[in-house]
Amino acid sequence: MLRVARLAGVFVCAGLLLVGCGTSIPVGALYTDVKVPVSGNGGHHSKRGEASCTSILSLIAMGDCSVETAAKAGGISNIKSVDRKVTNILGIYGRYTTIVKGD
Repeated sequence: MLRVARLAGVFVCAGLLLVGCGTSIPVGALYTDVKVPVSGNGGHHSKRGEASCTSILSLIAMGDCSVETAAKAGGISNIKSVDRKVTNILGIYGRYTTIVKGD
């Protein structure tokens, strides 16, 4: 009986580790490196701007990854598309980049 209880405990713990919150981006438990469109068309545009934020241990987050900051960085006044690039390693280090394209 004790063996069955231990086995059940292992399955419950494994299940809890595999169940996560729903997010709008694909998330890997160990490593994430994805680029996800947010809005706009994917055509060629003359200018591109980026703005990034950083997260450490999911305890400290800093930076400005707003669309406005990315547009300013690229000298864009007419935004045509917005993308996000997310890199996260074990929840220890995360980098979130907003990419704005336009004219």
